[in-house]
Amino acid sequence: MTIAMRRYTGPADLRAMQDLTQHMWSTSSSHHVGDLAWERLHTTQQADWPIALWESQGKVVAWAWAQLPDGLRLEVDPAHSPLLPEILNWFDHLAGDRPREINPLDTQSDLRTALLRHGYEPQDEAPFFAYHSRDLTGLPEPVLPDGFIARAVRSEEDLDRRVAVHQAAWNSTRVTLESYRNVMAAWPYRPELDWVIEAPDGRFAANCLIWHDDLHQTGLIEPVGTHPDFRRLGLARAVCTAALHALAKEGGKNAIVYPRGDDAYPVPQILYQSIGFRPYTRTRTYRKERAAVISPAT
Repeated sequence: MTIAMRRYTGPADLRAMQDLTQHMWSTSSSHHVGDLAWERLHTTQQADWPIALWESQGKVVAWAWAQLPDGLRLEVDPAHSPLLPEILNWFDHLAGDRPREINPLDTQSDLRTALLRHGYEPQDEAPFFAYHSRDLTGLPEPVLPDGFIARAVRSEEDLDRRVAVHQAAWNSTRVTLESYRNVMAAWPYRPELDWVIEAPDGRFAANCLIWHDDLHQTGLIEPVGTHPDFRRLGLARAVCTAALHALAKEGGKNAIVYPRGDDAYPVPQILYQSIGFRPYTRTRTYRKERAAVISPAT
């Protein structure tokens, strides 16, 4: 069976990547269809994030996404796991002499073995992300200060304020009006699952976006933020619980989220656990200092 590699060319390829990711998704998976839409479309720095796809009989069976200078995401159909050395060689070529890292889950034993063989070493003290889930039964009700309103985004009407609250919450201008229009046009974005807290002065004070994979009835929370002027009011918890109720109304049965799990950045994990999320796996960091290319096993 012939497998050919090619470069990413546009939105149709993003959907092909999502199709593979959705087909492979389980609680042993690193990626959700919402990850791909958000990470690909919300930034204008795509030139430093090249993507390659491996196809068999016109179907994507693996993809790799280099987030240069030092990161890689990948998804490989287990039936095509012999592609792993080729994918890691591809990343070596892009990263050159720079150190690089890959962050598999505890559950991804094939990938972790391939990384060790390819010259990566585990970094047991590195920061990590803790994957959390909860079902949507018994959700708490959102609690808001007087005068604040929780509601879904009204598409273009709210675009300016929706971008403004994200930029303020993350102290970043990577999300722009143009890039967020791309997000809103992407599958599986739904305005019904893009929630904000509106302050009495009309500004958006907090936001929570959920991406619903209706095949698995599982929504991913990505991202959440609170404007600095409105912190310590419980708004992050309120906007998340409001969005989770909307997810249940849209047919979702479960929700997942990936906060940091290490002690250096504990607040998001504390927030999600207060809503009922519980950890089920975590990332591990593997680092490679040199770019020696390892040939596939024969």
